[in-house]
Amino acid sequence: MRDLVGAAKALSDETRLRILNLLLERECCVCEVMQVLDVSQTRASRNLNILLDAGFLKVRKEGLWAYYSIETIDPKNYLSLLLNAVEKGLKGNKVANLDKEHLKEAKRLGPKFCS
Repeated sequence: MRDLVGAAKALSDETRLRILNLLLERECCVCEVMQVLDVSQTRASRNLNILLDAGFLKVRKEGLWAYYSIETIDPKNYLSLLLNAVEKGLKGNKVANLDKEHLKEAKRLGPKFCS
């Protein structure tokens, strides 16, 4: 039950929902999340780590770069069901749609800006 509570808590924040919305589009580094959501590196990293710890994300390291993406989850797993609910809940949301548009313009600035 502790895992389910952790997953539900991870979804109880607007910033984390917006991050999931971006990652449902494509993998992102911290600096892209910072640009799109207009948040500090600390805030972006903290929220990415909460989603990672809850089991929603995976991280791929390439040199100094860290790329976050949605974890591949068994479709019958509760995490997959929650992720589907988030995706459906954000469909048509003005902020979520605007974030996706801004993601198209986000730049990978380099590890010194993302870490």
